[in-house]
Amino acid sequence: MGFFSKDIKTLDDLFIHTLRDIYYAEKQIEKSLPKMIDKATDPQLKAGFEKHLTQTRGHIERVEQVFELHGVKAKTVNCPAIDGILEEADEVSGDVDDKEVLDAALIASAQAVEHYEITRYGTLIAWAKQLGRSDCANVLAKNLKEEEATDRKLTEIAESRVNLQAAE
Repeated sequence: MGFFSKDIKTLDDLFIHTLRDIYYAEKQIEKSLPKMIDKATDPQLKAGFEKHLTQTRGHIERVEQVFELHGVKAKTVNCPAIDGILEEADEVSGDVDDKEVLDAALIASAQAVEHYEITRYGTLIAWAKQLGRSDCANVLAKNLKEEEATDRKLTEIAESRVNLQAAE
């Protein structure tokens, strides 16, 4: 495995490590969303990002609740994957002058973030259930449901309007 494998001996260790990974990711996303809100020009997209910033703060609180339920300290571990996704989003949106194309780029970047979160939460829920921690799984499932809804909303905005405008 990777550089952290010496600390991971059990599924519970892996669960805690991945929980710390998503905790870091959510905190980085919370820092990045205001920039995306500022750059978005489509009113529905801007409103969606604002709503998701509020949801992200709730996701952080729920992850902290899972740490507490599981009896471990809430702390982060660096997540190069989310750092790369967010860095790419910043680079791509910084290179676009056309506002419609910029909005399309922002949606694509936001969906890359959502897909990362969806995979992490899905995995954490499965592991929590395997570990007999349905309490943790139920809390994490609330985050997953919101991430999936955000992804669907981004697709709707892209397909109904933004991508069409960007193609003109």
